[in-house]
Amino acid sequence: MPFDEKYFSTHTYANITFAKYSMYWWSNRFFAMLARRYGRRGARLLEVGSGMGHLVGQLSAWFEAYGMDLNHWAVNKSKEFSEAASLQTASAQELPYQDGAFNLVIIKHIVEHLPDPAKALNEIGRVTEKGGILILATPNLGSLLKPWKGNKWIGYQDPTHISLKQPEEWLKLIEDAGFKFIRVFSDGFWDVPYIPLVPKMLQKLFFGSLGGFQAITGWVFLPMRWGESILVIARKK
Repeated sequence: MPFDEKYFSTHTYANITFAKYSMYWWSNRFFAMLARRYGRRGARLLEVGSGMGHLVGQLSAWFEAYGMDLNHWAVNKSKEFSEAASLQTASAQELPYQDGAFNLVIIKHIVEHLPDPAKALNEIGRVTEKGGILILATPNLGSLLKPWKGNKWIGYQDPTHISLKQPEEWLKLIEDAGFKFIRVFSDGFWDVPYIPLVPKMLQKLFFGSLGGFQAITGWVFLPMRWGESILVIARKK
């Protein structure tokens, strides 16, 4: 499936709203909090796979922000939300930037779409300055509740997820790209329902409470297996 306008209304995006206070909005707010916490204010920041530009747009007030995406339609659309950021169409596996150009690189739910994620991570290692920060998120095959979902697990619902890997595999690839881990954690159990016949809203409150608390407060505490995504914060050696 091509990454075009249609992509943002199908599969895992089909039921997503970009509205304020939606799960998507809280997620971007959380990643923006992490970026401001670990990145150097005023430094260069790159979002690889910037999509509609909502996150890089938030961060352009704090950083010299750059965004790139393979989806040409999304890059054009994102200019509405991120006027101050430098945006371009490019591949994550061939980043059009100089060595050590960025203090902070964010790649949020992109590596699972790539035919060669190792190449992309090596490229990110190349463009990240020594001591710079990587913030990464990808579906978590090690999630404790994934077996409860079976083939309906969220990570399996997008046919462009061609590079799903176990957390240990991702950590090895990140390490091989020249990074040392600061935090490895998860985002909570938000892929409800997990239990048949129990109302979805009740399950959201029960299973999603810890992930929601983490997202709202920015306090990182969920173990790697306690959620549907693995999140990594790492420093370039």
